[in-house]
Amino acid sequence: MKSIKLMLAGVSLLLLCGCGTQVQKENEATCANESKENAVIENMMSRRSIRKYKPQAVNRDTMQIILNCGINAPNGQNKQSWEIRVVDNPEFINGITEVYKKQNPKAAEDPNFRNMFRNASTVVFIANDKSYDLSQIDCGLLGENMILSAWSMGIGSCCLGGPTRFMTSTPEAAEYLKKLDIPEGYQLLYCIAFGYPDETPSAKPRNAEKIRFID
Repeated sequence: MKSIKLMLAGVSLLLLCGCGTQVQKENEATCANESKENAVIENMMSRRSIRKYKPQAVNRDTMQIILNCGINAPNGQNKQSWEIRVVDNPEFINGITEVYKKQNPKAAEDPNFRNMFRNASTVVFIANDKSYDLSQIDCGLLGENMILSAWSMGIGSCCLGGPTRFMTSTPEAAEYLKKLDIPEGYQLLYCIAFGYPDETPSAKPRNAEKIRFID
C-alpha cells in the first residue's frame, strides 16, 4: 500500500513538473511575442525624418535588406505597381545637384549644402504605374516599409517630393531622368534619402482629433 502511495505521489510530481514546464514555456512565448510587438511599436513611434546625414554611405548589402522589406509591402492584387531605382553613385547625385544649383543659386549659399537630397549618400527613386489608380498608395506602402526597416537598423531617411518634381519638370535635368530608365507607363513619384543620422530631431506634434470612431 505504501509503495502504491509513493508511486502515485511520484506520478503527481511528474505531472506538476510537466505542467509547470509547459506553463513556463507558454509564459516565455507570450513575453517574447509582447517584446516583438513592442519593438515594432517602439520603432514606429521613435522614427523621425532625418535631414542631416553623416558622410558614411549605406552599404549595398544593408540597402538590399531595406529594399526587400519594401517590395514585401501590401499592395493591391499583388500588382507590385512600382518601379524602384537606387542611386548611390556620387557622380549622379553631384551631377543633378549642379543642375539644381544653377536653377536655384540660393541653395548653394548654405555652407552645409552638398546635394539636393538632404546631403544623403543614397537615394531611392520610386515610380508608380499610371494605368492603375491605386498605384500611388502601393508606392506609399512600399516606402513606409523601407523607412521603418531602415530605422530599425540605425539608418535615417526622409521622403522627398521636391527633387522628383524638379527632375520631371526641368529640361536641363532630362539627362538624369533618362538615366533612371523608368519604363513607359510609369511616372517618377517621389524619392527617399537614406543615410546615417547626424541629428536627433524631436517628435513633431500629431493631431489626435483627426481620429474618430464611428458608432
